[in-house]
Amino acid sequence: MGLLDGKVAIVTGAGRGIGREHALALARAGARVVVNDLGASLAGEGRDASAAQSVAAEIEELGSRALVDNEDVAEFAGAGRLVAHAVEGFGRLDILVNNAGILRDRMLVNMDEAEWDSVIHVHLKGHWAPTRHAAAHWRERSKAGEDVRARVINTTSPTGVFGNAGQANYGAAKAGIANLTIIAASELGRYGVTVNCIAPNARTRMTESAFELPDYDGFDPLAPANNTPIVVALCADAAQGITGQVFHIFGGAVNMLRPWSPGELFDAPEGWDAEAILAELLTRLPAGAAPVEMAEMLERVGGAYTPK
Repeated sequence: MGLLDGKVAIVTGAGRGIGREHALALARAGARVVVNDLGASLAGEGRDASAAQSVAAEIEELGSRALVDNEDVAEFAGAGRLVAHAVEGFGRLDILVNNAGILRDRMLVNMDEAEWDSVIHVHLKGHWAPTRHAAAHWRERSKAGEDVRARVINTTSPTGVFGNAGQANYGAAKAGIANLTIIAASELGRYGVTVNCIAPNARTRMTESAFELPDYDGFDPLAPANNTPIVVALCADAAQGITGQVFHIFGGAVNMLRPWSPGELFDAPEGWDAEAILAELLTRLPAGAAPVEMAEMLERVGGAYTPK
């Protein structure tokens, strides 16, 4: 018996890297899988069905069942067809893993409008659109009296939660995904849906183009497969009470991150004027304050990237 016997899962961006590992791990746990991948380049250009077909064949070899889907998940109608494909092909949908993405890195002063728009479109809308259609499906089932135990797993990034120079478009989209997770969890719990998010560290074609990634002897903390066990675990029925969380993963280290907190309070019962609050800021921050660099933050939580 597998943790996910009888479940039906969609994995977007499942033709390579982390998405491929998710799809295979879900299949090993007993799920039938819709392998969605547009087959685009790293920059989001072109189409190629072969990557999704290859992963689907691997799933069939494992003794599970798979469907190949090449819809563009960042297009609202395409995302709707993807969800319908799962329901029509397998009779239901239980799990949605949003993983598809592209990369167009550029320093802010050099970034053009197309580089901004395309990354926001693929990552942020590419998470929202499938989730929107899947949520409507689960709400309908819930209102019909079914005991729904559905799962959404989103994908943010260390850049999305810690920040990284040269990735304003990517980081903004990924930060939006983290907060989308929290809001969707709040809204969809009433229908039996949990929504969680991972921030993976992994050696993929996307990270290799952006960072110098070290090689390791023995256990490789950057292997894409390190990010799949928590995805399978969160999709199990026993994880029904876990929702609205973001998990940063590096090798065997999993950090359950905390969202924005109230932090340090600056309180003036009668309100502030500009000179008074400036004086207060300089008193509390005599050496100034700046964002923590991602390399420093990752060192604290067990990871390490060296930007190119």
